[in-house]
Amino acid sequence: MSNLIAIAYDDVGRARHVLDVVHELAVEHAITLEDAVIVERRPDGKIKLHQTAKPGAIGAAGGAMWGGLIGLLFLAPLVGMAVGAAAGGAAGAMTDLGVDDRFLRRLGEELAPGAAAAILLVRDATPDKVLPRVSPYGGRIIHTSLSDEAEAHLQEALTAHAR
Repeated sequence: MSNLIAIAYDDVGRARHVLDVVHELAVEHAITLEDAVIVERRPDGKIKLHQTAKPGAIGAAGGAMWGGLIGLLFLAPLVGMAVGAAAGGAAGAMTDLGVDDRFLRRLGEELAPGAAAAILLVRDATPDKVLPRVSPYGGRIIHTSLSDEAEAHLQEALTAHAR
C-alpha cells in the first residue's frame, strides 16, 4: 500500500530541491515513488502543478518499442515504430497516473501565495535513510495517509532540523 505525503514549503525553490533529494534517494533505492509532484501557488493566486512523470513520453517510448516489434513481423519496423509511438504518446498524454490533479489543486488552494508543496506518493521507504536527508529543509505537513504516530514522527523530524 502506498502513502501520500504532502509537505509545504515557503517557496517553490525549496520544494524543488527537496524533490531532487528524494529522486537521489530513489536512485539509491532508499525510497520507491509512484508519483511526485510540486504544487505551487503563485503570487497571483494561480495554482501550477509541476509533474515529474511525463506519461506522453513514456507512452511514446513504449509504443515505439511494441510498434517496432510488430512491424518486424510485417517487414515494416520503421512504420510500426512511428505508428506505435504516435498511439502510445496519445494514450500516455490522456492518462493521469498517480495523485489526482483535482486533489492537488485543492491542496494548492491551502498554500499561501508564493508557497509550494512537495507531494509524494511513496510505495516503500527506509525512514532511517530518508529522514536525515530530507529533514534539514524543514517544511510543514499539510496532508498524509500515514498513521498518526508516523505523521507526528515525520513532522517532529522536519521541525527539529529545519535550516
